[in-house]
Amino acid sequence: MRNNNITIHDISKALGIDSSTVSRALNNSPRVSQKTKDKIVSKANEMGYQRNSLASKLRTNKTHSIGVIVPRISRHFFSSVIAGIEETAFDAGYDVIICQSLESFEREKKLMETLSSNRVDGILISISMETTSYEHFKEYQKQGFPILFFDRPCNLADSTNIIIDDYKISFEATEHLIQQGCKNIAHFSGPAALDLYKNRTNGYKAALIKYGIPIRDEYILESHLMKEDGIALAKKILTLPKVDAVFSSNDAAAISAMQYLKENGIRIPQDIAFVGFSNEPISAVMEPSLTTIKQPDFEMGKIATSLLFDQIKNKSGHKNQTKILEPELVIRNSSQK
Repeated sequence: MRNNNITIHDISKALGIDSSTVSRALNNSPRVSQKTKDKIVSKANEMGYQRNSLASKLRTNKTHSIGVIVPRISRHFFSSVIAGIEETAFDAGYDVIICQSLESFEREKKLMETLSSNRVDGILISISMETTSYEHFKEYQKQGFPILFFDRPCNLADSTNIIIDDYKISFEATEHLIQQGCKNIAHFSGPAALDLYKNRTNGYKAALIKYGIPIRDEYILESHLMKEDGIALAKKILTLPKVDAVFSSNDAAAISAMQYLKENGIRIPQDIAFVGFSNEPISAVMEPSLTTIKQPDFEMGKIATSLLFDQIKNKSGHKNQTKILEPELVIRNSSQK
């Protein structure tokens, strides 16, 4: 049975060892021999000693916790990133507080305040679709804590971005559709104010330009890329002349659009081919299986967390950097005419 009243000084007295040595041993200091450590830990367990983590945190001014804000935990991409974050944090002895903004700027601001008041040592965030102002991030930085952005880049001074090459992979996805014989390719984009979706749209446009296909603004359809948006976008493309392919900035909108079109007699890929983005698990097993873009999500979580810990330990360096990871185009039945 644990005893919250047992202190380091009680262990020191029982063993006749200086209390500073007991403290170092319980903190696994290399200054104490393994033999002495074993002796002290054994006595501490015998006496029911329980470390007062709050007192330790107050002494070091570190909570050994980090905050994570994602748009939606339900998205496979974000749950996989979180798995990478948690594994890395656990190995480093850190707790993780996970929050979701639900794509709301106001909710994101409140979550930043909550994490700040809980004195997390750093924050990892994928910003909401509504986020265009960065003042709430600057406030956190002013307190001397690092903030690192992943997936959705943020042009904030003294910050690090871990992203994929959205432009390059979007070019490849659109080029793949063109090579299948598609000439009237619609693009489902997220909010153009976010660099992520801007880069995906620019990659789409660059592929059209390379193959001499005119860019038509009415073929670039902006939304929040939710399931209901996919249905609305499917209805929209049926009003456009001769759409024969869609490159969607996520799988959710692509999947609901495909389902709506199939229910209305459109053959996929024969009439309209599809490429999605993010490789949701359902994309491999639906009919037809969805060509999509696989992101290094778990790896992104691990790298982002390691870089954040580096910044927590070395407050002066390794900021203002962008690390770009390589995604992969996974070709399945929905795009092969």
